[in-house]
Amino acid sequence: MASKYYVEGTKRASKVEDLFAAVAPRYDLINDIQSLGMHRLWKRQLVEAARPAPGDVALDLCCGTGDVAFALADRGAVVTGIDFSAAMLDVARRRPGRPSVTFVQGDAMALPVADASADVVTVAYGLRNVADIPRALAEWRRVLRPGGRLVVLEFGKPPGRAWRWFYFQYLQWVVPVFGRLFCGDADTHGYILESLLRYPGQRGIDEQLRALGFHDTHVVDLMGGAMSLNIATR
Repeated sequence: MASKYYVEGTKRASKVEDLFAAVAPRYDLINDIQSLGMHRLWKRQLVEAARPAPGDVALDLCCGTGDVAFALADRGAVVTGIDFSAAMLDVARRRPGRPSVTFVQGDAMALPVADASADVVTVAYGLRNVADIPRALAEWRRVLRPGGRLVVLEFGKPPGRAWRWFYFQYLQWVVPVFGRLFCGDADTHGYILESLLRYPGQRGIDEQLRALGFHDTHVVDLMGGAMSLNIATR
């Protein structure tokens, strides 16, 4: 099951960057196929949970090809999408833009953003990929204004044993096939399960958010916990 794109420690970022360089051209297509299009619904639920108001300053971190950034802008927010993958940002910038969206290359653990400057921070499928989750969460709290909202959409760990077993089997045996077919490398999508097994899961993230001083934290399980939203307020 080991994926060459998953390593611990200081080399984590460079390996993840290699991964997204490999998948960027067909990232959206593969997401549609492997989730049967459901990822679009889950991203809409993320935006609804973020409750952006017209004029709000929003940061969409690990923004990828821009789905969430554009959706936030359509709700009236002024959005900066930040990602460290130049290849993913290239795809985002080629899409039909919005005047209120800017894309910036940057590190989610060291944001080029002033303290307490954002009303909303969103992250879709990025938290598993950072090298230091507590450091990233603390950084995201730093840039939020008091009362600002953090919403994280991520692969989850289902609480039910039978469903978790079936879901992990799908991630282990089926999802890597999409990587082989569309990217020529099964490891690009074998990475998903490997990173998820080492991820604390949605309830572990909720505990970390509370420990950092976030309040009104809660978890929304999607598809029986196979996906999840972590929601918190600074």
